[in-house]
Amino acid sequence: MDLTTKYLGLKLKNPIVSSASSLSAHVDTVKEMEDKGASAVVMYSLFEEQILQEAEALDTYLMQGANAFAEALSYFPEPETFENRDAEEYLNQVSKLKSTVDIPVIGSLNGVSAGGWMDYAKKIEDAGADALELNIYYIPTDPTKSSADIEKMYVEDLKTVKSKIKIPVAVKLSPYFSAFANMAKQLDDAGADGLVLFNRFYQPDIDLEELEVKADLELSTPYELRLPLRWIAILRPFIKASLAATSGIHDAHGVLKAVMTGADVTMMASELIRNGIGRIDAILKDLVAWMEEHEYESIEQMKGSLSYKTVAEPAAYERANYMKVLQSVR
Repeated sequence: MDLTTKYLGLKLKNPIVSSASSLSAHVDTVKEMEDKGASAVVMYSLFEEQILQEAEALDTYLMQGANAFAEALSYFPEPETFENRDAEEYLNQVSKLKSTVDIPVIGSLNGVSAGGWMDYAKKIEDAGADALELNIYYIPTDPTKSSADIEKMYVEDLKTVKSKIKIPVAVKLSPYFSAFANMAKQLDDAGADGLVLFNRFYQPDIDLEELEVKADLELSTPYELRLPLRWIAILRPFIKASLAATSGIHDAHGVLKAVMTGADVTMMASELIRNGIGRIDAILKDLVAWMEEHEYESIEQMKGSLSYKTVAEPAAYERANYMKVLQSVR
């Protein structure tokens, strides 16, 4: 059975990739994921705020009392050459993983605004990463910014990062665009090597006793796969970039559905956090068993077989699905 697939120009042994999460913070855990069959690992994110906050703090510290003791500044490194702790640890982790595992290691850079934090794309490349996932996690709360402004920001962020590095770049997106297909096409035309669908926005909760907003983590469920399935199916016929399905991948059936709609890889983390790294091996065995039963010889053979252009009823991905569901309830 040929499970190989290609993602971001990288040949992978199967379509199961460990998505960005705390699992990649431990070398032994990543090695175990490789041993159980993961074909690649996406690192946990390095955030724009981590880079800028410490650089700003250092700059403030160096300038304190500068008028009285200007000569003392010569003992400290220039702010632009200072490596902050979080970023330095991140780069070291990339290097450690590359020296320990044989599967591709994909860095993850999480930010929004144009600025110096993007220089870390080159540092991540230099640390040995095989590719970079640009995670643009943005909540457009400014009422003076139009959808066109937001879309332009995404495209410009991608172009800036692409100009700094030679390794492939995937953009991790949310589904919250007024014309998502057009946004995907803009990024594809701007040179994105891959699109990752979709980012999970962790919604805040309200603590009624303390009367405050609190952070709350909820692991994904298989139902969440429905959204990326629909959009991968719609995008596959006209997007040249690789497509990755993430959120809701929990078993072999999820992997199969995503590949059939047109995904090149499927990314999972919640299932591994909840039920252990051994799930990768179990899912791969279930995947092979299903393919044998249904007489498939390879992943490539089934890839995109249920995309928008190849499915018998393309309207099922549009309003027809909505109408049929409501009518079935009545």
